[in-house]
Amino acid sequence: MRLFIAINFKETAKDKILKISDEVKRFSEKGKFVNRDHIHLTLEFLGEVDESKLELIRNAMDMIKEAPFIMELSKIGFFKRRDGDIYWLGIKENKSLINLQSELHKYLLEQGFTLEDRPYKPHLTIGRRVVMSDNFNIESYSNQIENIRIEVNKIDLMKSENIKGKLIYTNMYTKILN
Repeated sequence: MRLFIAINFKETAKDKILKISDEVKRFSEKGKFVNRDHIHLTLEFLGEVDESKLELIRNAMDMIKEAPFIMELSKIGFFKRRDGDIYWLGIKENKSLINLQSELHKYLLEQGFTLEDRPYKPHLTIGRRVVMSDNFNIESYSNQIENIRIEVNKIDLMKSENIKGKLIYTNMYTKILN
């Protein structure tokens, strides 16, 4: 099964993020924008994992000692791609978030998982294969993003599967931060 560990958001935060995504979408000529049900912040992508290893993932998650915290969105950005860019919302520098992800990464490695070995750059993907119209000014629009504060008090192990052509995320386990 295809798994990742993420911070999922309350509906009020999703509403604000979707509003920003819809504004960016208005300026796009093409692209696939994130569905409301798929809005999350990935902490670790695990990829294909055998069901027998679920207990190891839960063990790693349960070792985390980070307390609940607040994170804030910062700006709109994009990763340049040949077939259209990936648009994202940035996260303001947050020591608690970095500590949480670092602890999780360490504990998953200790449980024997193979993970990406590049620095963690937290962002919320809002669109893929996006081509923007010429009249979209990312800098001026980034400055207009309202101050969105998101309470983080849990992390979730998520299963991603394609069912009848539709991407479905299922929560497999939750670790409450305390």
